[in-house]
Parts: sequence; structure tokens; C-alpha cells
Amino acid sequence: MRHGMKRRHLSRPSKQRRALMSSLMGSLFIHEQIKTTLPKAKEINREAQKMITVAKKNSLDARRRLIAILHDKKVVTKLMDVIAPRYKDRKGGYSRVIKAGYRLGDHAPIAFVELVERDIEAKGKLDKELHAKKLEDKKQLDAEQNKQMEKIKETEDKKYPKAKKSIDKISS
Repeated sequence: MRHGMKRRHLSRPSKQRRALMSSLMGSLFIHEQIKTTLPKAKEINREAQKMITVAKKNSLDARRRLIAILHDKKVVTKLMDVIAPRYKDRKGGYSRVIKAGYRLGDHAPIAFVELVERDIEAKGKLDKELHAKKLEDKKQLDAEQNKQMEKIKETEDKKYPKAKKSIDKISS
């Protein structure tokens, strides 16, 4: 019997369900808006409101409880330092579910979960910062690879000088 079982099962075992909720709530707190199916959205909305209420306490115990659930210190830091102070005067209703039609492939109901009074540019800023960092890392990697290739060419030229002369004759 299901007496008193108020959570949705979402067709998953309990550990998978817990991991799913953790990752979706982490994405919600990072991007401040996510798109998912309606049953998941309703469950995330419930859990996210509880997380924000815990974060508003701003204590070490609250931080540890959030880390135990969300498993990501960066998300918890943003939640406690940026999101929770935004709602200090609000008693509840920190997030909302907006129905967004149906998915084309399987006709599943889709919904957006977003934080009320959210920073509209938050998702764009984060994506731009990540993209800029990736480009910078790629440029550094390319520069290092070019240096290594030059060193290899220099050592080959020293080892095989006759081969280089014969290649120069053939190419000219």
C-alpha cells in the first residue's frame, strides 16, 4: 500500500531518482531556469524550494546539508551567497513551473522550472564565461603543441642533415 507516499517515483529506483533530483536542482541553481518534463518539474519545484529555505539560514549546518544533497560545492556556494539573499524577505514561492507544450518525439508534457526574481542574464553569462575559458585553454594547448613540434623538427634536422639536403634538392 502507498499510504503516506507523497513523492513521485518517476519510473526509477530510489538511488537513480535521488541522483536525478540532485543534478536537476544543481542545473536549476546554476542556470536559474531549466526545461524538463512536467512530473520532474513539479518534483524539482518542491525540492528546490526546500533547498532555498535551508540556504536562507546561512549556517555551517545548512551548508553541509546542501552539500550532502547537491554534491557540488560550487552550486552550494552560489545558492547560499547569491540566490538565498535574494529571497530573504520572501516566505516561500521561490520557483515556479511554466507549462511549455509537448515534446515532438513522444508527446511528453514539457515545462520550464525557473526561479522567481531570477537574473535573466545568468545563463548567458555562465555560458559565455565557459566558452571563453575553453577558447583560452585551446589556444594555450595549440601554442604548446606548436613549440613541441618545432623542437622535434630541430632535433630531426640535427640527427639527419643529409636527408634534409636531399629533400631540399627534390623540392627545388
